[in-house]
Amino acid sequence: MKNSLLQQYRAFLKDTIRKQIDFSQTDQNRGIAPPPIQKPFDEGALITELPKTYPFKGISDINLSDAIKNRKSRRAFLKLPVSPEELSFLLWATQGIRHMVDHGHAYRTVPSAGCRHALETYLLVLNVEGLKQCVYRYLPLEHKLLFEFAGDDLEAEIVKAVYGQTYPGKAAVTFIWTAIPYRMEWRYDLAAHKVIALDAGHVCQNLYLACEAIGAGTCAIGAYDQEAMDRLLKIDGIDEFTVYMAPVGKVKN
Repeated sequence: MKNSLLQQYRAFLKDTIRKQIDFSQTDQNRGIAPPPIQKPFDEGALITELPKTYPFKGISDINLSDAIKNRKSRRAFLKLPVSPEELSFLLWATQGIRHMVDHGHAYRTVPSAGCRHALETYLLVLNVEGLKQCVYRYLPLEHKLLFEFAGDDLEAEIVKAVYGQTYPGKAAVTFIWTAIPYRMEWRYDLAAHKVIALDAGHVCQNLYLACEAIGAGTCAIGAYDQEAMDRLLKIDGIDEFTVYMAPVGKVKN
């Protein structure tokens, strides 16, 4: 029984599913318009400006080989804030748009299968200069932050939702990535889900490297209570759900 389950779950890592799909019948090839690359928001929503993108004022030009060499998972954070410029840089590095193609496609600072970019970025902010302790959503098209909601005890909520791992409660900000699967399913049908997971890895590695440029660290989290995280973000858990997260904070040199 165990061996059969192992084989079943290993299949997710393979690309054999592609042989079972009639790609002529995907929504893309049936002429259905692509879903938008960003979740919509209300016209009167509370929007926070971010410092303008590249080149970023005050961000060091760290050597790429040094960033790769120094990259490691860091769970001990100093009680120092992240600046708005630093947060803006991290968001640009992980989901920033380089060139808008059309309603459903944009070239970003990270790769994505078929240029589909099925991820949304939420921020659980605890110690960022000028920002309240709230949950925000990044708007890559505008390079701005959308206020989602405030909480009475976000530190405790995030720690509880990651099975008691304490460092997200001590971070300056936790990046939480959700997936909107249809963005990828529109093109790849049942082959969409593996590549969404691959895309999340691309995004988080960029975060690791970008943190090295601002004297910060991060440690990706893949173990969390799915339902608790989705409730925390107030998302439906069906058409959008949490897939990955990474707390960020300042670290000792």
